[in-house]
Amino acid sequence: MIETTGYARTRRTLSATAQLLSALNLDGPLLVALGLLSLYGLIILYSASGQDVNTIVRTVMRLVLGVAAMLALTHAKPHFLRRLAPWLYAVGIVLLFAVAARGVIGKGAQRWLNLGLFRFQPSEIMKVAVPMLAAWHLHERPLPPDWKSMVALALIIFLPAGLVAMEPDLGTAALIAASGLLLVLMAGLSMRVILISLLLAVGAAMLGWNFMHGYQRERVLTFLNPQTDPLGAGYHIIQSQIAIGSGGVFGKGWMNGSQAQLDFLPERSTDFIFSVVGEEFGLIGLLALLALYLFIVSRCLWLALQTNDTFSRLLALSLALTFFVYVFINAGMVSGLLPVVGVPLPLVSYGGSSVVTLLAGFGILMGLYSHRKLVGS
Repeated sequence: MIETTGYARTRRTLSATAQLLSALNLDGPLLVALGLLSLYGLIILYSASGQDVNTIVRTVMRLVLGVAAMLALTHAKPHFLRRLAPWLYAVGIVLLFAVAARGVIGKGAQRWLNLGLFRFQPSEIMKVAVPMLAAWHLHERPLPPDWKSMVALALIIFLPAGLVAMEPDLGTAALIAASGLLLVLMAGLSMRVILISLLLAVGAAMLGWNFMHGYQRERVLTFLNPQTDPLGAGYHIIQSQIAIGSGGVFGKGWMNGSQAQLDFLPERSTDFIFSVVGEEFGLIGLLALLALYLFIVSRCLWLALQTNDTFSRLLALSLALTFFVYVFINAGMVSGLLPVVGVPLPLVSYGGSSVVTLLAGFGILMGLYSHRKLVGS
């Protein structure tokens, strides 16, 4: 009788939880995975920051703000997001020009606007605004897009990406470009268009090399051979590889990583926090983290594929795949497989605007899924 009563209580609790999540337009499996990832991130960040409680408090506050944005956006219907897209994009562009004119300079880059109580990075808006406007542009047009649409999409994508690259912030510029380009690819392109686009991209890269700062060129050259400057430009990658390799299978233990705790590993709480995971939790810790990321991306793709209009599906798929690109670039960067471009590890690295933007993106995605039967209402 006791077992039966306990089972009934469990069922009622699960049923009530499911009803609450449904009322809030939240996806249970995705929400649990995001919660586990954020908790894992706080544990790692406490060690990587040198046991700095203030860093954890600030991160929790940003997570709370991000969750608030996520809860609000789950109730946004597709037609509201379509109407919002041009305005959000326009505001983002204006703010990027404001950064160029009066932005706050930090670590050699002019990326922030000082709003008094806090600093804000307008480029984060464009990670969401670019795929929203691109999806808005393609919503009522035939797919695959023709050359006229391709020119418009190129302007939508590369105007903000170029402004961000000039700050300079190549990492964020790459993510903005990726969010738009992935959407265009999913809209369906012929092989001819893809080949021509690749040739144009190679030409643009060659031209862009002449406009890169000296330290940015060093990053690319160091990626090819870090040992050419082991105490300078190659230092970050070498120390990161040492940290990951020294962790072995099971790691050195939480807060016992010598590379991180003795300050050999630079930017250990931001761009290179993946290396801290490898050193302190080993291969097992890295695989657990990557498994969480894989589940989140897979769940997001599944939710995206359930939507039933062009705008919703393209936007949701773009948000899901851009999150994957986040993880891919950071993991490849710290392991020496990609150049160092300053991309944080999502929901694990210490950061402000990026945390809010990421959770807002998940809110949009869950909202698109929840309203899939109400399109056109």
